Amino acid sequence: MSRILSIDYGSKRVGLALSDPTGSLASPLPFIPATPFAKLYGTIKALVREKEIDLILVGLPRNMDGTYGPSARAAEEFARRLREVVVIPIRMVDERLSTVEASKKLREGGRDARQQKAKIDSASAQVLLQTYLDTPERELLG
Repeated sequence: MSRILSIDYGSKRVGLALSDPTGSLASPLPFIPATPFAKLYGTIKALVREKEIDLILVGLPRNMDGTYGPSARAAEEFARRLREVVVIPIRMVDERLSTVEASKKLREGGRDARQQKAKIDSASAQVLLQTYLDTPERELLG
């Protein structure tokens, strides 16, 4: 039994979600500020150790036509730097529409746009992780 950490990297906030030990349910964690970088990477490293995480998923924001833009390059650079800090596998996973889905779920839960701001990043990480957990071929993803 292992845990997976999902990360929705943003320039201001980094959303996090964690799987349960059975790998069937994703739960959001509080977001963490994207800067300063040393503190961000230290927080993630401590979380990996404390929660016994075996895999990290980093959302890769692709355009709807499948191309990569500046946000994707920033997420890839974040993952590259994270690989220098942690020794577990890190996979980039397509996160198209995860924020849209997260916003929809938060709205259904009664949160308006203003109330969503503090929750949307981790909710997006949760959608990304739950999608990964629900995919039978998940070993082929990333």
